[in-house]
Amino acid sequence: MTGASRGIGRAVAVAFAEHGDRVAVHYSSRRTDAEQTVRELPGTGHVLVDGDISSPDAAEAIVAAAVEGLGTVHVLVNNAAVNLAHPLAKTSYADWQEVWRKTMDVNLFGTANISYCAARHMIDNEVPGRIINIGSRGAFRGEPDHPAYGATKAAVHALGQSLAVHLAPYGIAVASVAPGFVATERVAARVTDEVRAQSPFDRVAQPEEIASAVRYLASPEATWSSGAVLNVNGASYLH
Repeated sequence: MTGASRGIGRAVAVAFAEHGDRVAVHYSSRRTDAEQTVRELPGTGHVLVDGDISSPDAAEAIVAAAVEGLGTVHVLVNNAAVNLAHPLAKTSYADWQEVWRKTMDVNLFGTANISYCAARHMIDNEVPGRIINIGSRGAFRGEPDHPAYGATKAAVHALGQSLAVHLAPYGIAVASVAPGFVATERVAARVTDEVRAQSPFDRVAQPEEIASAVRYLASPEATWSSGAVLNVNGASYLH
């Protein structure tokens, strides 16, 4: 579970642990938060894994540490991401380049590399598995102040669909969820009345609602949903 120190990642980790699974909780910089996540997980045998997924070598080491700690990996949830504001009209060219590079390195290349390493472990060990990506409504709706985020999340959806076709013969299903705004610490300042009104429910999602969708897509019952991108946005954007 990448990016599991808080927010959606923590909620997903708890959802799996509540069903008796052992979880590898990954973090990059928020060690204290990640340690709290592990403490809050029901059950035993959970492991803490650190590393910067934007580094190909670190991505490989992250998966290796999860396999070592858990014995094997049956489910990968790609949640780690960055979301940096860079509206074109107000951003210098140098800053524009920097944000795009960082966002691509984490959101797309990091997700691709972690997926590769986890899938190769599953293939080499004949483990039927699941890969679930946390995408975004922004991949469809657009992110005018965060264009790199929207673009990389669209790419993550496409990556998941390509892997779904390629990995099915190995018994590995791949799917994505596309949340809208979620009540997490990271976006708390952006959740205004206007944002809540985007959904006819007049609110944003709770992290547990995203976690529930992830748990479903990782279940045996969801095999035939491989390749799907599941919108979990409270009808705030339909397409």
